Amino acid sequence: MPVFISLEGTEGVGKSTVLNFIQAYLQEHHVPFVCTREPGGTPLAEKIRHLLLSKDEEKMAYHTELLLMFAARAQHISQVIKPALQHKKWVISDRFTDASYAYQGGGRGLPVAEIALLENMVQGDLQPNITFWLDAPVEIGLARAAARQQLDRFEQEKVDFFQRVRAVYAQRAETYPQRYRRIDASLSVEQVQAQVKQVLAHLVAIHTL
Repeated sequence: MPVFISLEGTEGVGKSTVLNFIQAYLQEHHVPFVCTREPGGTPLAEKIRHLLLSKDEEKMAYHTELLLMFAARAQHISQVIKPALQHKKWVISDRFTDASYAYQGGGRGLPVAEIALLENMVQGDLQPNITFWLDAPVEIGLARAAARQQLDRFEQEKVDFFQRVRAVYAQRAETYPQRYRRIDASLSVEQVQAQVKQVLAHLVAIHTL
């Protein structure tokens, strides 16, 4: 039975490192999977990603940002996620719709009802089976992100923006405890991987029988 896993969190919490760990774990246990990301995942959606992350002289309206996110998501679901699940492959996505509630809802302040309307239109009842929420104090994540390469349009936002994003993730973790798994991303890489491994081992045990 295929499993849909999403990874969420603010900037600098180590999603890429965890993503690599999950891939290695599934390969070790001979679980077929597709690894993808949002925004992006298909050639067309990657073009939209470039629009969303690039710094431009023209300020992007918040609703433009939201609609572009869901346009990319519609393509991603149609071309990658649903076909993979239909072929009994697990899907691991770096971000999914929770990110829209956190970033465009919490960060930008757009109405939740508008996001929910787009969610229903674009994905219906499709939801991840498990969402790894990599959580760390915003200051820690931003310090890590700043040590990397040039920051994209989102990474350049102020601390209060990411505080609002983190708060929405916390709210959603309380609302959807059946699929959210909070991972303390402020710990060492080994400790983070141990938390993730515990969840993965359970998933592999019950979904690969």
